[in-house]
Amino acid sequence: MLTSSSARILMMTALAPVIWGSTFIVTTEALAGYPPMLIAMLRALPAGLLLLLVCRQLPPRPLVGKLLVLGALNFSIFWGMLFVSAYRLPGGVAATLGAIQPFAALFLARILLDTPIRALAVLAACGGVLGVALLLLTPEATLDPTGILAGLIGAVSMAAGVVLTKKWLPGIPPITSTAWQLTAGGLLLVPVALLTTPELPQITALNVAGISYLCLIGGVFTYILWFRGIGQLDPGAVSLLALLSPLAAVILGWTLKGEALTPSQMGGALIIVFSVGLGQVRTPLLRLPARVRA
Repeated sequence: MLTSSSARILMMTALAPVIWGSTFIVTTEALAGYPPMLIAMLRALPAGLLLLLVCRQLPPRPLVGKLLVLGALNFSIFWGMLFVSAYRLPGGVAATLGAIQPFAALFLARILLDTPIRALAVLAACGGVLGVALLLLTPEATLDPTGILAGLIGAVSMAAGVVLTKKWLPGIPPITSTAWQLTAGGLLLVPVALLTTPELPQITALNVAGISYLCLIGGVFTYILWFRGIGQLDPGAVSLLALLSPLAAVILGWTLKGEALTPSQMGGALIIVFSVGLGQVRTPLLRLPARVRA
């Protein structure tokens, strides 16, 4: 059974992928025509620099290399591959590929953290893939090899980011961890954004609102919650929460755009919720060290 403290941390961590589910609709409605890598960079770097001003703590020199790796895994590579797969594959295929992320997290946590692989966690991960497939996959979906590879790389990158954040940044306050990783990821995205943006698009008030939302809500707020959860919960359990993102996206489309849900989609939604809940069974809250360690 989860303690009340564990349940509270879980609910706050789950809020992050729920909010991420709004990314697609905000991007398409407020940032249409913006190059994907430019959006990713504008989402990460200003958020990281803002948080650095708040926490006023630069990383210790021994952590700089690790933070560059974490910034690449959690932001540069993950967001980049996410956009590639989204552009080259139907949304349902891309999301289903992303749903393998809990599997990767389970096995990486076993290798890197010596975390036991529980049968219920594997069952929950299987259910998550099935649920996302039922929710989003259609028989007409086409497969593109490059898109499939990008989707798989993105899923593994996010899983590795979750596990290595837990391994390399124990005891680091969530706001500080978020600041360091967003800044590192944003800096790595700068040359990619410049290379893929031959001409800066015209900026409107709607563009500013969209970037501000993705930066402050979809970046600063959600990743503080996400990294806080990674620090205190089992990596496999945290990774399963990411399945709530496509579910939230579908619910937003249904609510705001009047998109109809089929019986199979409703079944997929229920399976996702059940799988996420199943993955939290016997997931204890881990104690954090009281002081920041270098």
